[in-house]
Amino acid sequence: MLKKIDEILNSFNKQFNKIKTKDELELLKKEFAGKESPLIDILKKLKSASPEERKEAGMKANEIKVIISDKLNNLSEKFENQELKKILQNEKIDLSLTGVNLKVGTKHPLNLVIDEVSSIFTELGYEMIDGTEFETDEYCFQKLNMPIGHPARDMQDTFYIDKHTVLRTHATNMTARMLTQASKTGNINMAAVSYGNVYRRDDDDATHSHQFMQMDVFAIGEKISFANLKWVLEYMCKRLFSEDTIIRMRPSFFPFTEPSAEVDVRCINCNGEGCPICKYTGFIEILGSGMLAPEVLESNGLDPNKVTGLAFGVGIERLAMLKYGLKNIRDLYENDIRFLDQFKFFGD
Repeated sequence: MLKKIDEILNSFNKQFNKIKTKDELELLKKEFAGKESPLIDILKKLKSASPEERKEAGMKANEIKVIISDKLNNLSEKFENQELKKILQNEKIDLSLTGVNLKVGTKHPLNLVIDEVSSIFTELGYEMIDGTEFETDEYCFQKLNMPIGHPARDMQDTFYIDKHTVLRTHATNMTARMLTQASKTGNINMAAVSYGNVYRRDDDDATHSHQFMQMDVFAIGEKISFANLKWVLEYMCKRLFSEDTIIRMRPSFFPFTEPSAEVDVRCINCNGEGCPICKYTGFIEILGSGMLAPEVLESNGLDPNKVTGLAFGVGIERLAMLKYGLKNIRDLYENDIRFLDQFKFFGD
């Protein structure tokens, strides 16, 4: 039996010295270290051997088993190291290569303007609301002194969902809703800014779109005056553009305000000297404003003898175009990365 054990070791060594690949090693491992290896067979036969032979052959067999196991493990580790070295060599990183430029997200210019306006009016105590884009004819027109058949409706042709529901033509619909709420709660001291998308049939030119964003501001109380309106307008424009901004108010007409005024700002491009952007007038029209008409207050359940209010509305796109010197309103909606990248240094 001892002779047989020596023959197993010699046979193993001869085959071991010829191994070149990992697959060959696995086959040798299965042959000499597997469950059916000749060494395991000898260990099983020791039960029938004499005590002396069992002791001597058992010690010899275990020594050979350890030798075979160590050699197999060492060679297996060698193959693994060679394989790892090859992988590391093939996947070596060249630190001199140009890195991957990750795209940095930016706020849209309209959101930049909304955030800035929100900051300005929140500081003044105004509530910011976005409201609903689907509106009833009553709150979009009738409660704002534009009854059915009123000629002012022709200027705001809109998209009708059904006979009584429209896509709102202005954010002023939320003014009507909040005025009605004030009449029900008795809270006649209220100030809010409503903003969001509005829809209307509009001229197809570089400064108009059938869908745009609007901001509508109003404040009501017992002693709100035209002087308050002018102060708020000046304060907003100076914060949005610059401390040097000068506004001009011209008499105008709006169904829901009386008196009403168009508001212009001194041209930001030429500083009032006259240029193609301001059509050589030195001023650019930005919004309409006025004091809430008595008919509007009454339509929403308020007493115009006890309550007065200021109101104005402006297109967010108009503010963005003036603030950032944009030429075409469509640039704001085409999602051109080259255009949007220009605003990565604005805002927070």
